[in-house]
Amino acid sequence: MKKAIKGTYGYLKTKRGQVILRTIIFFALPLGLFTAGILATHTRRNLFTVVAVLGCLPACKSLVNTIMYLRASGCSQKAREAVLAAEGRLVGMYDMYFTSYQKNFALSHMVVENRVILGFTEDGTCDSAACAAHIKSVLSQVGFSDVAVTVTDQLDKYCNQLKLLNEKVAGGNPAKDDEIRIVLYEISL
Repeated sequence: MKKAIKGTYGYLKTKRGQVILRTIIFFALPLGLFTAGILATHTRRNLFTVVAVLGCLPACKSLVNTIMYLRASGCSQKAREAVLAAEGRLVGMYDMYFTSYQKNFALSHMVVENRVILGFTEDGTCDSAACAAHIKSVLSQVGFSDVAVTVTDQLDKYCNQLKLLNEKVAGGNPAKDDEIRIVLYEISL
């Protein structure tokens, strides 16, 4: 099975398949134990039933993950081609899905360069301003308070922003940019 690596194109699609398969297996095991217990003792009141019920706990947790991955959509091929042309030397992160207490935010592509974060969403229901505020809030909680975050749903505008960011002289601290990327990977689905 293909390995799913956060930030790569197709991550959500690959991870979705893995999580669905895992959930099916996690539910099949308790069902098999429960059935074996009934066949062996001819009653539900046995130790197999207790183990089967406890086995449903990780299965239900996996089901919640499955629902989240089914709701998340990744970057389209059209957007990927347009972004690749404008990305240049920047390190791109694809298929980022952030969750907050109020809303969920699906970003198709993001870049971090010299404490500037640019994001692009193809999701029409994604509130760009709320997404930027959420990311800025989380980053400030872990010590990155001077980060500028911009999220847009217009592909042409985003590609122009990438080109402008590419034209700037590479400066800043690449290690800090990597730390910010790590935080973004950790808080995304």
